[in-house]
Amino acid sequence: MSSNPFLKRRNPQLLILVIILIAIFLLFGLLTKGKIFEPRSLQAIAFQLPLLGLLTLAQMSPMLTGGIDLSIVSTANLSAIVIALSMTQFELSPFWAIVLGLLLSLGLGVLKGTLVAFCSIPAMIATLGMMIFIRGIALVVTKGYVIAGFPRSFLFLGDGTVLGIPMPFIIFLITAAFMSLLLDRTPFGIQLYLLGSNPTATLFSGVNNRRVIFRVYLLCSFLAGVASVVMTARFNAAQAGYGESYLLLTVLACVLGGVNPAGGFGKVGGLILSMVVLQVVATGFNLLGLSSHLASALWGIILVSVILTNRLIFARET
Repeated sequence: MSSNPFLKRRNPQLLILVIILIAIFLLFGLLTKGKIFEPRSLQAIAFQLPLLGLLTLAQMSPMLTGGIDLSIVSTANLSAIVIALSMTQFELSPFWAIVLGLLLSLGLGVLKGTLVAFCSIPAMIATLGMMIFIRGIALVVTKGYVIAGFPRSFLFLGDGTVLGIPMPFIIFLITAAFMSLLLDRTPFGIQLYLLGSNPTATLFSGVNNRRVIFRVYLLCSFLAGVASVVMTARFNAAQAGYGESYLLLTVLACVLGGVNPAGGFGKVGGLILSMVVLQVVATGFNLLGLSSHLASALWGIILVSVILTNRLIFARET
């Protein structure tokens, strides 16, 4: 099996997103007198997009199975705290600190996967409980304080550039490419889409559904760990409550990018498009000096518009 048939289905939502992206770029180009096309504005987008982008990639995998992970931000925060403490308190090198953070994320993924796959606890309930549990541990460890002061070599991952391209954006692109290949070119990816589309038929076809679901939450937590590296290096700090608003935004970006909340369909390319649309809106509003709350409202309008247009297209075709 070399390709995923579920990714070959026609998806007008991607075309709609491309049209919206072009329209938004042109609109903000006029309103900002071309400032949004300046290299510094484009670089700002490339710096700000990766963190939410990585968390959204993490959220994508459980949503493809019809599930959800409400604990991805908490997982990223606790992983970030472990990375930060490893460097500041135990004086480990950035490499080993990152390894420990990723191992913690994988360990949390094992717990979540076990609860959802083998204990048959609904994903929303299991990950909500894990979110509260993980956040509690993070607060106990940090006592609510911020951990800061990291080596320059580590901070390069958050604010450095390679040939003018922000390092966080490079990490995001590599991760997105990995996810795309995993979903489109491996048996696991095909099984994941089959499971999200029809769990009963997948089970009768010989696929171990529980094992696939377990791996999904393992993958999700690992990607949250990757996001924690970028977050810690970008903010030069780690704290129990960072990025809590990102949770709902990951769901918004997934749905906007064409991921079916009921499972079975979604594409990494659509996710990237949705992230660029959201970030261009945020950057455009910032250049105009407008409230970020207005940008959030426009995100909601874009989401509803895309979904309605998509429904109308499908209704006309059927």
